[in-house]
Amino acid sequence: MLVGGELRSAQSGATFPVTGPYTEERIALVPDGGQADVDAAVACAKEAYTAWSAWTAADRANLVLRLAEAVERRGGDLALLDAVDSGAPIAVMANDVAFAVQTLRYFAGLALELKGTTTPASENLHFTERHPYGVVAKIIPFNHPALFAISKVAAPLVAGNSVVLKPAEATPLSALLFGEICRDILPPGLVNVVVGDGPRVPDALVRHRDVHRIGFTGSEATGRAIQRAAAEVAVKEVTLELGGKNALIAFPDADPDEVADGAVRGMNFTWSGQSCGSTSRLLVHSAIADDVIRRIAELLADRVYESPLSPTAVQGTIVNRSQYQRILDFIEAAVAEGAEIVVGGGPPGGDGPGLFIEPTVLDQVRRDHRVANEEVFGPVLSVIRWTDEQEAIEIANSVRYGLTGSVYTNDIRRGHRVTRALETGYVWVNGASQHFMGMPFGGWKNSGTGYEEALEELLSYSRLKSVNVMLHVPATLTERAKNS
Repeated sequence: MLVGGELRSAQSGATFPVTGPYTEERIALVPDGGQADVDAAVACAKEAYTAWSAWTAADRANLVLRLAEAVERRGGDLALLDAVDSGAPIAVMANDVAFAVQTLRYFAGLALELKGTTTPASENLHFTERHPYGVVAKIIPFNHPALFAISKVAAPLVAGNSVVLKPAEATPLSALLFGEICRDILPPGLVNVVVGDGPRVPDALVRHRDVHRIGFTGSEATGRAIQRAAAEVAVKEVTLELGGKNALIAFPDADPDEVADGAVRGMNFTWSGQSCGSTSRLLVHSAIADDVIRRIAELLADRVYESPLSPTAVQGTIVNRSQYQRILDFIEAAVAEGAEIVVGGGPPGGDGPGLFIEPTVLDQVRRDHRVANEEVFGPVLSVIRWTDEQEAIEIANSVRYGLTGSVYTNDIRRGHRVTRALETGYVWVNGASQHFMGMPFGGWKNSGTGYEEALEELLSYSRLKSVNVMLHVPATLTERAKNS
C-alpha cells in the first residue's frame, strides 16, 4: 500500500489472495488493511493537504500533468494487470488507461475555473472564493480498476485536496501500481492507496472525522450504507455514482441494424455487461422487434472465448465465482418467470478455462419481472416489447434507477420529447455507451448524487466562501441618533 509516500504492508501483517477469473488461480497476495492503516493514511493526507492547498491552481495543474505523463508511460503495465486481475480484454483495459490519462489532463486544464464571483450587493466589495475540503476518500469498484483509480483522483487533486484511495478487493493490483507511480511524482501523502478485504477499510474511511469529502462508485446498497455511516459521525459531502437499469427505447422508424448495433454496444458485452451504464433493457416497438432481435443474435454469434491477454479477445470474464453464480441465478429465475432465451443463457460450450457467460438475450420479458427491475451486472439483455410511446416512457421510468438512457428514432421532435421525459441523468439519441469529456455524467433517483467527467466534478471538490469587504464604515448608533 502507499501511505505517506512509502510502500507499506498492513500494520497487522495480514494479507489476502487475489484470484484471476480466467485461470481461477491465485495471482497475488496483497495487504489486508484495517483501522490503523486508514488512520495512518488519513493523517499523512491531512499533513500533505496543508502544503498542497497553498500551491497555486496552475502549479497543481502542472504536477497533475506530470502524473498523466508518468501514467501514460506505464500504460501497458496497468492494462496488463487489469486484464489478469479482472478478466477483461487487454485492449479494452488499454483504452481505459488512455481515457484515465485524458481525464487527468482535462481537469488540469480546468484548474483556473476554480474561481469565484463578485456581487454588487452594496457600496462595499462582495466576492466569493473556492477552497478545497481537505482529505478526500475515493472508494472505487472492480469493473474499471485502473480507469477509476486514476481518473477519480484528478478533480480532487486539482481542486487542492489530498486523497485516500480504496480500490475494490477483487481488483486491487493496478491501483497499487498507480500508488507506486504517485510516489515518484507527487509530494508524500498527497495520494494514499489503502487496500483491505471486506468492509473494514471503507467503513473506517467513511467514518473518519478528518475525512470531509467522500466520492463513491459502486452498488446502490453500498452507496446508501456509506451515506448512513458518514452521517453517524459528521456532516460530510458525499457524491455517489451507483447502479442502473437503463433502457434503450427503439421506435418503429429506426433502422433495425442501427438499433441492434446500439443494443450490443450499449450492453457492454465486451466486459460482460459489468457496467452501471449498460442499457440492459431493450424497449423495442413490436413492429420491428423480431427483426432487431434476429440481428442482435447474428451480431453475438460465433464469439470466441479466449485469454484476456490475447489482443484479439472480444469477451471478458465475470470478475469472480460469486458474481458468476449470481448472474446464472438471475437467468434461471427469468426463465422461470416466463422469459425466453434467444441466445446465450449460460457458460459457453467446451471445457476451456475462464468464468465466461455467453452474451444472453431474453425475449418476452415483462415489466414486472425481476430481471426487468434489478441490476444484474452481467451480460444479460432483457427485451420488452411495446406499442405506445407513453407506455414505453412509463416502462423506462418505472425502475428505481435513473443513470442512462437511449432513444433510437429518426423523428427529431420525438427524440427531444422522449429524452426530456426520461428520468435519467445521461441520455443518447441514436447512440449508446460512449462518454464524452466535458459532458456531466451522473444519475437521478437511486442511481446517485453528483456529476463527474465535467467542470461540475471539479467544482464539487471545493467549498464556497463569501467575503464581504467593508469599504464604507457604517455610522455608529450614536451618530445615527444625532443625525436623526
